[in-house]
Amino acid sequence: MSRPGAHSPSPKRGDEGDHGEAAPAVSRRRFLGWTAAGVAGAAAATFGVVEGVGRHTPDRLAAAVGRPVRPTPVPGPGVTVLDGVSLPTNPVIVAENARPGAAWWVTTPQRAGDMEGYSDHVSAAVGDTVTLYVNTKATTFHVDAFRMGYYQGIGARRVWQSAETPGVRQALPELLAPTNTIECSWTPSLSFVVDRTWPPGAYLLKLVGATSEQGFVPLCVRDDASEAALVIQHAVATWQAYNRWGGYSLYYGNRGGALSFTHNPGGGTYADRARIVSYDRPYDHDWASGAADFVGNEFPVVFHAERLGLDVTYWTDLDLHARPELVGRHRGLVSLGHDEYWSAPMRYAAQAGVAGGLNLAFLGANACYRQIRLEPSPLGPDRHEVCYKSAAEDPMTGHDDALVTVNWAQPPVNDPEASLIGSTYQDIGAQADMVVADASHWTLAGTGLTDGQHLPQAVRGEFDRYVPGGANPPDTDVVAHSLVANRRDNYSDVTWYTAPAGGGVFATGDASWVGQLADAPLIPSNVLAPAEPAVTPHLLRIMENVYSVIGAGPASITHPSTGTWRAVYTPGSTSSRAPTSGSAS
Repeated sequence: MSRPGAHSPSPKRGDEGDHGEAAPAVSRRRFLGWTAAGVAGAAAATFGVVEGVGRHTPDRLAAAVGRPVRPTPVPGPGVTVLDGVSLPTNPVIVAENARPGAAWWVTTPQRAGDMEGYSDHVSAAVGDTVTLYVNTKATTFHVDAFRMGYYQGIGARRVWQSAETPGVRQALPELLAPTNTIECSWTPSLSFVVDRTWPPGAYLLKLVGATSEQGFVPLCVRDDASEAALVIQHAVATWQAYNRWGGYSLYYGNRGGALSFTHNPGGGTYADRARIVSYDRPYDHDWASGAADFVGNEFPVVFHAERLGLDVTYWTDLDLHARPELVGRHRGLVSLGHDEYWSAPMRYAAQAGVAGGLNLAFLGANACYRQIRLEPSPLGPDRHEVCYKSAAEDPMTGHDDALVTVNWAQPPVNDPEASLIGSTYQDIGAQADMVVADASHWTLAGTGLTDGQHLPQAVRGEFDRYVPGGANPPDTDVVAHSLVANRRDNYSDVTWYTAPAGGGVFATGDASWVGQLADAPLIPSNVLAPAEPAVTPHLLRIMENVYSVIGAGPASITHPSTGTWRAVYTPGSTSSRAPTSGSAS
C-alpha cells in the first residue's frame, strides 16, 4: 500500500484564489499488557449542550439541526493513571485490543481497476445491512472486515469474512452536468448485516481477489447510544472533496469530459472541477489502496487511543451532520489530521457544544475552512457533497446566504473558523521546527520541554496561527509559536482556549501532527512512517495530557485559558505583524 501523505497533505493546487478516585499509578508497559479486569472504576460527572454561542443563535442552531439540542447526562468513565496522567479508560476497549491482531490487513500495490469498490453506507450501526459495489478483473473475490486499532501493535483484527463472490467488470461512471459530478450506477456485488460481533470502531473492508487483487472500502461502525468520554470523528467529507476517482474532485477536473482513475494524474483544471461530488464511487486506488485519508491522517490517532484503552467511540462528520444532538452524550470530540469541509449543522452543533461544556481537539490544520451542503444520491441521504467555492456560482446565493458554499470566512457567510478553532488557516508547504512558547502550560506537562526549545521539522504542510484582532476567542493561550520562514516568515501556533462556563478547544495548527504520532514498528514503514525520536514522544505525551483534560468534563472549570497570546504577540514584535502569505484570503 502506498502511504497517503500523512506529512504532506493534499495541496490546494488550482485553488490558489481561495486560497473520582483514580486507580494506582502503573507503568506504561504493565498497563498496555492489562486485560479488562485491570481497569479502575468510575468517576461521575455530567454536562450537556446548551443552545447558542457567539453568532450561532438558538434559532440558527435549531434550523440547522432540525430539533432542539438537549442536555444529556454522561456517566463518568473509568480512570487509569498512566505516567502521572489520569486517562478516561474503558475495559471493553482494553479487552478488544488484547485480542489477536492480523498483519495481513495491509495491501500490495495495484493498478487502476484491478480491485475497487464503494459502499452504500459511510457508517453503519448494529442491525444495518451494508451493500458493496465492486469492480474487479478477478474472477472471484471475498471481503475481510478489519477493525482498526492497536492489537499488540499490528494495527487491526479481522472480525468477519464473506463467502467467495463472483467478480465482474462494472460500467464506466457517469459524468453529470453541469456540476461535473462523477457517479456510478453499479450492480450490487454483495450485502452483509453488521451484527454484534462487529465492535464499534474504524473499519477497512479489504476486497481480496482470487489472483491477488486487493483494495479497501472504509466503513465506520458507530454506536448512537454510546456515552463514551471521547468520540473520534472521521473527516470523510474532506476525503471525498479530494477524491479524484473518475477524473473530478472539488479541486480538479478534466477538460472535455475525459475520465481518469488515479489520484494525481497530472493535468486537469480548477475551472473544470466538480461542484458536487458523490459518495457513489470508489476512492482512488493509489490513495492508500482506496482507504483515502484514513491511514495517514487518521489511523495514528486510532492506534494510540486504543493502545491507551481510552473510553472512545467513533463516528464520521456526516454523522455529526445527521445527528448533531449526539454531541451532548460525550465530553470530548476529536477532529483528525485534515477536517476541512463542514456543513452548517456540523459547525453549529460543535460551537453550541463548546458553549455547553463539550471539549474539542483539532489535531490538524485547515479545519472547518469551507462550508458544504449535503443532498441525497440514488443510494440514500447525504451522499452528494455540494461545494461551489464561489458565491457567484452557488444557486443558494440570495436565497439563504448563510448556507452558500464558500470559505466560512468569506461573504456572504462571514463566519471565520477561528471563532470555533481559536486559530486561522494560513498556507501550505511549511517546513519548520515547532518552537515551545510556554513550557509551563498544562498541555506540555511531563514532556520535559523548555521555553524556546525546537522540535525539528515538526511543522510541515498546511498550518494555522493565532491572528491578533481576528475572530479567535479573546483568552486564547499560545503554547507553541513557530516561525515558518519558507512561507514568507509566517507562524504556526498550537493553541488552547476555554469558553466561559463551557468547554475547551485544543488546536495543533499543524497538518503533520497526526502523522508524527505514529509509533508502530510492526506496521510497514510505507504504511505508517516510523516514529521520529526528537518529536514523536513529545507529541504522544501532549496527546495524553489533552485526552486527560478533554475527557474529564468542561475544561473551563479545570483548565481555563488565560490569554497567553499577549506574551507572544507583543506590540512591535515580528510575530505581531499581519500574516503575509495571503492564501487564506
